[in-house]
Amino acid sequence: MRLEAADPKRSRPFDAVEMLNLRFRDASAEDVIAGVRAEFGNEVALVSSFGAEAAVLLHLASRVDTGLPVLFIDTLMLFEETLEYQKTLSKAFGLTNVIHLRTDSEDLEEQDPDWTLHKRDPDACCHIRKVRPLERALDTWSVVVSGRKRYQASTRSALEIFEADGDRLKVNPLAHWNAQDLKDYMDRHDLPRHPLVAKGYPSIGCAPCTTRVREGEDPRAGRWRGSNKVECGIHFGADGRILRAS
Repeated sequence: MRLEAADPKRSRPFDAVEMLNLRFRDASAEDVIAGVRAEFGNEVALVSSFGAEAAVLLHLASRVDTGLPVLFIDTLMLFEETLEYQKTLSKAFGLTNVIHLRTDSEDLEEQDPDWTLHKRDPDACCHIRKVRPLERALDTWSVVVSGRKRYQASTRSALEIFEADGDRLKVNPLAHWNAQDLKDYMDRHDLPRHPLVAKGYPSIGCAPCTTRVREGEDPRAGRWRGSNKVECGIHFGADGRILRAS
C-alpha cells in the first residue's frame, strides 16, 4: 500500500487524514507502517518509551525496516529496567537506529536543579524532560509513528490511526488494538517482556512517578497516582488540547 498524500512538509495534512483513516481502516498495523515508510521515506520516525507494551510496535516496525529511526526519550529518571529493556529489544529485533533524546542540561539546571520538580509540578517536569526534547527532534521528522491505543485512557478513546498535528502527521498503527490483542501478538512471536510487568507495573513511566498497580485497578492507575494527571503532554496539540480523531 502507498499513501496518496502530499508531503507533510509542504502542505498541512488535515485534508488527507480522513481519507487515510478510511483507506487503512481494515489494514494490518504492519501494512500501515509499511505504507507510511514507502510514501514518506526519511520523513518518518517512530517514538517509543520501551515500556510495557512497546515490544509489539517495535517488532512490527522491524519487520518493515530495521533502520527506521526510533526516538527514545531518556528523561534521566527512568527505571534501570527500562534502560536495559531498550538494549534487549534493540538487539532482539535488530534495530540499528535508536536515537536517545535527553533534555538540555541548561534547562535542567534552570528549572529542576534539585531534581524535585516532579513533586512540585509534574506537568512542568514532563515538559522539560519529555516534550521539549521531542519537539526539538521532530524538526527533522514530520511523520511520527506512536504506540498509543484507544483502550489505554479515556483521553484516547476516540483515537484514530492517522491524526493531523499542525504541519505533522501522527500515525497510530495500534489505535484499535486492545490488551488481549497485544498479549496474543507477544505470545505468538515470543517477544521479550519488560521485567517490571511481572512485578506489578502494567504501565511504566519515570521511576518517581510510577507505582505498582493493585489487582482490579486500571492498568494506568500507577501513573502519577493521587493526581488528575493522565498524559505526559507529548500527545497534546499546539493549542494545548489532547489530540483526538479529526
